[in-house]
Amino acid sequence: MSDAAAPTPPEVALATHGLTKSYGTTPALVGLDLTVPGGTVYGFLGPNGAGKTTTIRCLVGLIRPDSGQIELLGQPFTWRDRRRLARVGALIESPAFYPYLSGRDNLRVIGATGAPPARGRVDEVLELVGLRDRAHDRVGNYSTGMRQRLGIAAALLSDPQLLVLDEPANGLDPAGIVAMRGTLRYLAARGRTVFVSSHILPEIEQLADVVGIIDHGRLLRQGPLERLLQETGHVRVRVTPGDAPAARRLLERFAGPEAVWEEAGSGRVDGWITVRVAPSRAGEVNRVLAEAGIYATGLESGNDLETLFLSLTAGRA
Repeated sequence: MSDAAAPTPPEVALATHGLTKSYGTTPALVGLDLTVPGGTVYGFLGPNGAGKTTTIRCLVGLIRPDSGQIELLGQPFTWRDRRRLARVGALIESPAFYPYLSGRDNLRVIGATGAPPARGRVDEVLELVGLRDRAHDRVGNYSTGMRQRLGIAAALLSDPQLLVLDEPANGLDPAGIVAMRGTLRYLAARGRTVFVSSHILPEIEQLADVVGIIDHGRLLRQGPLERLLQETGHVRVRVTPGDAPAARRLLERFAGPEAVWEEAGSGRVDGWITVRVAPSRAGEVNRVLAEAGIYATGLESGNDLETLFLSLTAGRA
């Protein structure tokens, strides 16, 4: 990206008000209200089937919502207003390219379908996503991660004010994810707004300024990530699998049923139970179990995005 002065981002780059969408009798979005501040990286999270891709398709005019309003860059937007999308770059699902053309030639073809990109812009975005050395190679010989990076380059061709990315880390190796994080943070620092949907919670925790979490088409929580984490505390306790049912019942009486969930099947070792209480109450959690003859084999406390996400979505993956 050029070294010209960064543009002043709009106060609100993207917003939805009461957005609804159904497929037949199945609701996908139910009165969704999002507010994406300008010049930030906004992490859009939710379990599979929560409505994330439907939301993104509505935002870029691929499908029509049943009701509600969308604002893009401070102005109302409808599916008829295609010209407004010239200031929006998007990567939705897996990008499609001509496999027999090089990466550079694919970007030139894409650039020819709309307003011509600035001179040298193709090479600039290839450099930005780390593909300049492979720009002359046929895309058919690219790895999945390289095609994903080329898709991000295509979304950046018009130097958009708003970038909408659906699972941009798909196919990227760890080094590629780190490089993508740096690119997106750089864009936000230059006044662009990045709206990114992802299921990689640790990555969003390192990347995002603001987070919105949805489930069943409804917004569950939204706000600056730092504030959300400060408001969310947890204690994790590990017991033997045979003691887990009794331990959960005790902890539900201690903290409430909605504040306790088991982590078995979530990729962790079986026997871990999470309790949504302040980390300073870890000793109380341990005492409740010990008084009933259940002894913890592990005890942790803290704040993280994964715990917040699992607590809001009741652990639904």
